[in-house]
Amino acid sequence: MPQIPGTDLTVSDLCLGANVFGWTADEATSFALLDRYEDATPGTLAPFVDTAEMYGDGRSEQILGGWMAERSMRDRVVVATKASPGRKEHPLSAPEIRAAAERSLRNLRTDRIDLYYAHYDDESTPLEETLRAMDELVQAGKVRHAAASNYSAKRLVEARETADRLGVRGYVALQPHYNLVERPAYETELRDVVAAQGMGVLPYFSLAKGFLTGKYRAGERVDSPRAPKASAYVGEHGDRVLAALEGVAGETGTTMAAVALRWLAEQPTVVAPIASARSVEQLADLLPVLDLRLTDEQRQRLTDASA
Repeated sequence: MPQIPGTDLTVSDLCLGANVFGWTADEATSFALLDRYEDATPGTLAPFVDTAEMYGDGRSEQILGGWMAERSMRDRVVVATKASPGRKEHPLSAPEIRAAAERSLRNLRTDRIDLYYAHYDDESTPLEETLRAMDELVQAGKVRHAAASNYSAKRLVEARETADRLGVRGYVALQPHYNLVERPAYETELRDVVAAQGMGVLPYFSLAKGFLTGKYRAGERVDSPRAPKASAYVGEHGDRVLAALEGVAGETGTTMAAVALRWLAEQPTVVAPIASARSVEQLADLLPVLDLRLTDEQRQRLTDASA
């Protein structure tokens, strides 16, 4: 069971992305997705769900909160959400962070957020102000741990130095864009920084907007709002990655999506990849990652194909 470093948060190997709740998955479908995901994480393996105040203008949080309340699940689920920019002038200012956290707490029908992200960096607000505001929420018990999303390596270093100077805990985790076909942006700088700081990593777009499921191929049309962006990966590099995924999936008797997620989960610094599904059938393709393990040779084959 992976644990976010420096925290008491032990989580599932797969973090369920709730960005589709209230968007491509209505409330009933979202409840069914959460039920199936919870069924797949028995015992001490905590369901881990990622949302944000901007997803569906709060609707994603509301659906998750409604499900937890109806199923009496709050104490079992690790909840991550984010203070998002929206139309705010200074989204990570202290007043905006406090207001955003209170909205999220109401939407989620809870008294605490387990992992609270600064969704995007806000260079218009001093890091001192942002980190103090996050720490105030932690001290008040409304947030258990603060984290960053979409921060550069340079800004993560500045944030750590600032937190140390202020005597606050700072960010314990990072949510970056990282997957088998999008490696350089994370691996060239960010990985070394988060490793040095002892942070945990929860990558988003873990399946490259669906491309790594194998359903996006040259000449094929897919009915999905993400199809145009996913199809952008079609080409020599993408085809090589899909061929390697298909080979390993055949050897392990599982899905290409599960193999892609397991490769990511086994990368240095990664705690758990984030992936979403808009139907229970799509989720079924992801869940085998919970039990799948790759051999060194299989992992290296995927790494070489995606280089």
